[in-house]
Amino acid sequence: MDSNTSAPEVKIGILTSGGDAQGMNATVRAVVRTALQLGATPYAFLEGWRGPVEGGHLIKKMGWSDVSSTINRGGTAIGTARCDEFRERSGMKKAVYNFVKNGIDRLVIMGGDGTLTGADELRELWPELLAELVAEGAVSEEEGQRHAKLLISGVVGSIDNDLVGTDMTVGTDSALTRIIEAIDAIAATAASHQRTFIIEVMGRRCGYLALMSAIAGGCDYVFIPELPPADGWEDELAEKLRLGRENGRRDSLIVVAEGASDRAGNKITAEDVRTAIKDRMGEDPRITSLGHVQRGGTPSAYDRWMPTLLGYTAAWDLVHATQETEPVIIGTRRNKIVRLPMMQAIQNTRAVKEHLSSGDWDAAVTSRGNHYQEMIDLFATLSSPVAPERPEGSKRIGILHAGGLAPGMNPAARAAVKFGIDRGYTMLGIEGGFPGLVDGRIRELKWHDVEGWAEDGGAELGTRRTIPDVDQYYALGRAIENAQLDGLIVIGGFKGYKMVYEMHKESSRYPAFKIPIVLVPASIDNNLPGSEFSIGTDTALNWNTETIDRIRQSASASRRCFVVETMGRKCGYLALMSALTTGAEQVYLYEDGITLSQLAADTQKMIRSFEAGRQLYLVVRNEDASEYYNADVLANIFEEEGGDLFDVRSLLIGHAQQGGNPSPFDRTLAVRLVNTAMTVLDRELAGKGGSYHVGMVDGHIEAQPVAHMDELIDMEDRLPFEPWWHPLKEVLYVVSDPTADLELAQLPIVIDGAES
Repeated sequence: MDSNTSAPEVKIGILTSGGDAQGMNATVRAVVRTALQLGATPYAFLEGWRGPVEGGHLIKKMGWSDVSSTINRGGTAIGTARCDEFRERSGMKKAVYNFVKNGIDRLVIMGGDGTLTGADELRELWPELLAELVAEGAVSEEEGQRHAKLLISGVVGSIDNDLVGTDMTVGTDSALTRIIEAIDAIAATAASHQRTFIIEVMGRRCGYLALMSAIAGGCDYVFIPELPPADGWEDELAEKLRLGRENGRRDSLIVVAEGASDRAGNKITAEDVRTAIKDRMGEDPRITSLGHVQRGGTPSAYDRWMPTLLGYTAAWDLVHATQETEPVIIGTRRNKIVRLPMMQAIQNTRAVKEHLSSGDWDAAVTSRGNHYQEMIDLFATLSSPVAPERPEGSKRIGILHAGGLAPGMNPAARAAVKFGIDRGYTMLGIEGGFPGLVDGRIRELKWHDVEGWAEDGGAELGTRRTIPDVDQYYALGRAIENAQLDGLIVIGGFKGYKMVYEMHKESSRYPAFKIPIVLVPASIDNNLPGSEFSIGTDTALNWNTETIDRIRQSASASRRCFVVETMGRKCGYLALMSALTTGAEQVYLYEDGITLSQLAADTQKMIRSFEAGRQLYLVVRNEDASEYYNADVLANIFEEEGGDLFDVRSLLIGHAQQGGNPSPFDRTLAVRLVNTAMTVLDRELAGKGGSYHVGMVDGHIEAQPVAHMDELIDMEDRLPFEPWWHPLKEVLYVVSDPTADLELAQLPIVIDGAES
C-alpha cells in the first residue's frame, strides 16, 4: 500500500434483538468504547432488526458519552423489537443496503438463538443481495467491492441460559438473583404459616433457572423440561412434602419451570401442582408467578463484568477480522471467554428441543453439560427428608468455620451435614472455630437442624480468626481424640488454611492430626490457593456494586470525586471487580502499589476530566493498597489539587461487605465445593487420611494436597502467585478512560472453542 494512502475506516455495528436481558448495556458499552479505543467507529442499530431494515434515524453513530451511565441499567438502551419484515428476503435486502450505504460490514449481534440465526442468514445472503443492489445501481461497484462480506461476532443475551456450549449467558445471573430474592421472601411467610408455596419461573426449554433456584433456595421439589417426572408424580410429591413436615420443615417450596411437562408431553403448570397437593394433602398451596420481573431490574455484578469482557472481545475480534474470519459466538466456558462456531452452537442448542420432543431425556440433560447432571443429583440429596439408616460404628465428621465471616458459610455447612448424613456419617457441628474445638463445644447436627440455612447469611456455627499456636497443639490433638473425630471439614479463609497446613507439617509429632481434613474456601477476599472463586466473594462484590451505584446517584447534583475503599486485605480482587462493575475511572491495588508520580499523573487526568465537563470521578482502592496513601490521604491530595473545580469524599464500605444473604452463585458454589470435599473425605477415610483443599480451577471443582499449598500462594502476603483476574485491569481502563494510552490486546483468558 502507498504510504500516503490511508487505511479504510473500520465501522462496527452493534444490535440487540429478541427478549431483553440484564447485562446487554454492559456489552454495548464495552463494544462501543473498545471500538473507539482501537480507532474504529461504532454504530448502534436502534430497535433491533428494525434499525438495519428501516435505516435513517435508527442508525446512530456512537460516541464515548452515548454509553455513559448505562452499565447499571437493565434492559437495552439501544432498544429491541420484533421486525417481521427482516424475516423476508426483501427486508434483508433493505438491511444490506443500509449497512453498505453507512459503510458498515462488521456486526456485533446480541440476542437469543433466533436473533443469531437471523444474523447468520443475512451473512449468507449478503453477497447475493449485494450483487442485486449493485446491478440495480442502488449501490456502487466500489461500495460492493469494499463491503463484499458481513463479519459477525455474536453474544447471547438470554436469561434462560439455554445456549449449548457456553456456561452462562448474559442476563441469567441477574434473573436468578431476582428469583432467589422472591424465594427468600416467600420462605419467610411460608414458614410462619406452615404453608406450601409454588413458584413459577421462566425457562421454556431449559430448566437452569428452576434447578439452580431450587438448590439455592432450599426448596423441596423442582419441575424442569429436561427431566419430566414419571407417572404418579403427584403421589411422590405429596409423600415427599409429608416427610419433610414430619422431619421438622415448616415451609414447603416447589419451583416449576414454565416449560415443564410430564413424560407424555403434557404440560405441568403451577395450577396442576396446586391441584395435586390439594387433592392428596387437603392443603391449598399459594402460587407465585414471577413473570417478567425476572428480566427487569439492575443487573448483578456478574452481569456487568462478564458482559464487559464479552463486548471487549467481540469488538477486538471484529477490528482484527479478515475476509476469512468465520462467524462466532463469544461465550464463557470454565471461567474463560470462548469463541464458539456460531451455527454449530445454534444447531446444538436446537437439538435439545428435538431430544425433548422425542422423549430422550438423558440426551437433553447431557447436552447441558456434566455440571447440569451433577446439580440434578445434588438437589435430589439436599431435598430428600429421608436419611439412610446409620451403620453401626458410623464415622464421626466435624464441621467448623475458621477465619473472617463470608456469606455462604451457612449453605456450605448445611450441604456438608446433608451430604454426610446421606453417606451414613455422624455429622458434628463445632462452634466457634478451632478455639471451640479445643474447648469441646461440639454438637451433633441432624437433617432438621440445618433447615433454613440455605438462604441465611452469617455462620450459625460461629467463626473465629484465632487459631491455636504451637503451645496449644497438644490440647488440640487431645480435643480431636476426645471428640472421636474421624474426619474434619474446615469451611473458611486463610487462617483455616494456615492451621491445617501447620497440622499437616506437625502430624508426625501429633498423631491425632493425621485424620482426613478437607478445606473449603470461604472468604470475601478471594485469595485462597487452588480456587478461582471463594464462597462469599460474589455476595460481597454485589454489595459493593449496589453501594457504589448509590454513591453515584448521590453525586448527580454536584461535581465530585469519590474515593471508595473496599476490603480484601492485600488481594485486589474485590477492588478491581467493584471498579469494573460500577464504571470507575481509577483503581489502586496492593499488587501494583501506589507511587507519588502515579498520583500526580492521575490527579492531572482527573482535573482534565472535570474541566471537560465531568460530574463524577470514581476511584476505588483496596484496603492494603498502600501503607501511607490511604483513602483519606488520596482524598486530601485530590481535593487540594482540584481546588474549586470539584470536591472529594472518601468512603470505607467496611464490614457490610461480609453481611447479607448469600448470592445464588455463592450458594450453588458452596454446594458443589462441599460435595467434592465429601467425596475426597470418603476416599481418604478408606485410605491414608491425607489433607486436601478443594476449589474451582478452570471451571471444574478439584482437590489438591495441603502439603503443596505453599507452591500456590505466598504464605506471608496471603496472595496466590498467579491471580487470573489481574489482567482484567487493562479492560477497566479501556472502557473507562478515553485518553488511556494502552496497547489493546486479546484477553489472556480467551480460548478458541471447538466443541469439547
